[in-house]
Amino acid sequence: MRSTTTSSLLLAFGLATAQDTAPQGGASAAPFPNVVYPGYGVAYAQAGAKTNQTSPSSYPSPWMDGSGGWTDAYNRAQALVRQMTLVEKVNITTGVGWELERCVGQTGGAPRLGFRSMCMQDSPVGIRDTDFNSVFPAGTTIAATWDRTLMYQRGYGMGSEHRMKGSDVQLGPVVGPLGRAPEGGRNWEGFSPDPYLSGIAVGESVQGIQDAGVVACTKHYIGYEQEHFRQVSESATYGFNITETYSANIDDKTMHETYLWPFADAVRAGTGSIMCSYNLINNSYASQNSYTLNHLLKNELGFQGFVMTDWGAHDSGVGSALAGMDMSMPGDIAFDSKTSYWGANLTIAVLNGTVPEWRIDDMATRIIAAWYFVGRDKHQVPINFDSWTTNTMGPEHFIAGTDQIVLNQHVNVQQDHAAQIRTQAAMGTVLLKNTNGALPLDAMTEKFTAVFGDDAGDNNLGPNGCADRGCDNGTLGMAWGSGSANFPFLITPETAIQNEVVTNGNGVMQSITDNYAYDEIYALAGQSSVSMVFVNSDSGEGYITVDGNEGDRNNLTLWRGGDQLIKNVSSICNNTILVVHSTGPVLLADYATNPNITAILWAGIPGEQSGNSIADVLYGRVNPAGRLPFTMGATRQSYGTDLLYKLNNGDGPPQVNFEEGSFIDYRAFDKHGTKPTYEFGFGLSYTTFAYSDLSISVHPVTAYVPTTGTTAAAPSLGSPGSASDATYPSNITRVQYYIYPYLNSTNLNQSSGSTSYASSDSSTYIPASARDSSPQPLLAAGGGPGGNPQLYETVYTVTCRITNTGNLIGDEVPQLYLSHGGPDDPPKVLRGFDRLKNISPGQTVMFGADLTLRDISNWDTGRQDWVVTSHPKTVYVGGSSRMLNLQGKLPSMVVMNSAGASRGGNATMSSGAGAQGVYGNGTQGGQVTVTSYVAAASPSE
Repeated sequence: MRSTTTSSLLLAFGLATAQDTAPQGGASAAPFPNVVYPGYGVAYAQAGAKTNQTSPSSYPSPWMDGSGGWTDAYNRAQALVRQMTLVEKVNITTGVGWELERCVGQTGGAPRLGFRSMCMQDSPVGIRDTDFNSVFPAGTTIAATWDRTLMYQRGYGMGSEHRMKGSDVQLGPVVGPLGRAPEGGRNWEGFSPDPYLSGIAVGESVQGIQDAGVVACTKHYIGYEQEHFRQVSESATYGFNITETYSANIDDKTMHETYLWPFADAVRAGTGSIMCSYNLINNSYASQNSYTLNHLLKNELGFQGFVMTDWGAHDSGVGSALAGMDMSMPGDIAFDSKTSYWGANLTIAVLNGTVPEWRIDDMATRIIAAWYFVGRDKHQVPINFDSWTTNTMGPEHFIAGTDQIVLNQHVNVQQDHAAQIRTQAAMGTVLLKNTNGALPLDAMTEKFTAVFGDDAGDNNLGPNGCADRGCDNGTLGMAWGSGSANFPFLITPETAIQNEVVTNGNGVMQSITDNYAYDEIYALAGQSSVSMVFVNSDSGEGYITVDGNEGDRNNLTLWRGGDQLIKNVSSICNNTILVVHSTGPVLLADYATNPNITAILWAGIPGEQSGNSIADVLYGRVNPAGRLPFTMGATRQSYGTDLLYKLNNGDGPPQVNFEEGSFIDYRAFDKHGTKPTYEFGFGLSYTTFAYSDLSISVHPVTAYVPTTGTTAAAPSLGSPGSASDATYPSNITRVQYYIYPYLNSTNLNQSSGSTSYASSDSSTYIPASARDSSPQPLLAAGGGPGGNPQLYETVYTVTCRITNTGNLIGDEVPQLYLSHGGPDDPPKVLRGFDRLKNISPGQTVMFGADLTLRDISNWDTGRQDWVVTSHPKTVYVGGSSRMLNLQGKLPSMVVMNSAGASRGGNATMSSGAGAQGVYGNGTQGGQVTVTSYVAAASPSE
């Protein structure tokens, strides 16, 4: 939480205009530790990712219109808002304060109308700070399944547990951070640095969570790619004195093609809420950046839900309200400060006209509409847990120490999720190396099994012994921070392997979980017929430091002497199996070529069933088909990006320049011709597959029409009333620290508590358009949730045949990549995949993937719209980003004219203003079959 002082709501607007006024001074950001990595300052990066750059302002804040399936929820929300008083509207937009109610964040309510205080609860792996709940695999592990069904299942399972505990909003899923740099502390909460894979995963997760009857809050919007310098006060504890958080400086093209992409998928899936990040974006705080909130999210993407701040990321009053923020969390400026930018200050701002009535109406409508959209009116149960204690009894308002009540009813919400979690984690396990069929193991024939590593065993303090999992003791089932949850149990690999040998085997199993017991390790490794070494690399949120890692990882090496442990065991045992639990990439090049290391598995962050899941893979009950959701590089430098660990702008906002553009992870490796240890999308199986018969079908589409026209005028749902309607009721008993919407006096000046109240004309610091309620122009790329609906029309279908050429039944994960063909485009980008299950030996199945207009388009910064360029486009299909067995040129699109006739060739994307790019590559439309590209080389090699 940033340290901040109370200031008049009316004067706080100045922060919101920081996007129009760049700070002065500062040096260009250089990656830590002050070396220039490949891709730093690259010539092909779009201009705009510069120190002190700003974004244009965008006002007014778009009002909800009920599009994209939201009509019923919108109408019902409006009907309720029309009955609300001003203080009731303000009450549901403002949190009551830190540790004042049962959930990590809770708004006020409108009990007169039967609308309860809304409960916001972490986390993206389960429900935080409770008991009798499950802990699901992390986002990066579920992404490694490449399985849409499991992504949805995990979302639904988490959502159902939130629902049964009384939570209204699950604070997840995560696509920010995306994973710009592999050391990012919270990358594990998200899915993948590839925006397409993350977009599919977040869409399935949102649908699962919300089908369970809980609002999904997709986070953190946007550019939140590191922990260092994310908060002023937090940075001070690490010895860094800054006046503002870091600024993520991102150009327009990179924003659209990379970082905004998965948020568009979340919006299209119907996410009810978006959480803003701590950082500045182009030198304006995320919670009050009118360009990212009003222009991109609410106008271009047509977002219908509500935007909330992250905890302590609220930075102004009027400024954030007019810039598009809808809910303040947890409500107070600093935790338990008794002050708020909103609450009574927002009531004052509406009464004196600084914030227009239509804006508070829209804020309330968006919140209530999300509540109706997921069926909270049908599914809501009383909150039956407390975030601040697991004791049965405790103070009703924890920090205030009020009367003791029953807080925790200890409701068991686990259901059948243990079995699902076990399957999800096993399906997300990636087999990276398997020399001469070292795996799967046979417990019946294995003579002497040895298990090594702290990561194989228990945390000596218990699975929840470190607050918010802020340590690296024992096996890594979950990383640290607010994205954690309490384990009901944690099955360790040591336990599961022991059970395997005892139950199904006839041999010996012994283990050493002290990484530094060198003599004993040498002795045991020398006895074993197979040695399993478990190692990890941890990370988390910036408010916790573990072994000198301030949230972000300091390096990509293994923790707790893991590298030395591997060397010690493999130097003695020539059948060493390496299992890695990590929050992201680690350096494995030495082990990939070590002949004594016969198998390597990446097991991600698996959740509560860690040991059972890895045993299922090791012993062949699950034939692995997980695929890496990121690249395993040979060196840290090979990624081309890194975090900013040192200040580069004096005490001003550190400048993190995304100069690499969209060239992150495998896109950077491909651009620079860098050979990875294991590429994005890579993973082995216990069987083998062959690809053949690529076919490309063309779907006729109507000519793309950029969205035009205007919105309706802002709806008016009531009047503010008078100050006398907003004063404290005579029968209320105030709770210490609580944030209320009420006024102390009918004199707004006195109620503001500020000596500078109304000291200047608001027109001097509020843009003239910020309070404009007249119809507003629509954006060309907008028109519905996720953007222009035509972007999601299927233009091609790509198919091929896949045959199991091995001896075991197994899954295969075919992947489709597209080359957009332009000189500044990545050599290829992921644009399709599937997990084809239970393919029998000798069986041939079909893989198919649809390409949408969005998939084949580029963002045109001049037109401010998506366009299909005239560059030749090629599709590649194979088992990873560098094992692309098939390839073919995309034929021309078939575009229907107004009379219904079709045309091929170089048909232009037409609009009222003229051409908007080119469809096709100059060849005739129709079906194209390619049969002669078996084992064709990847364009990156």
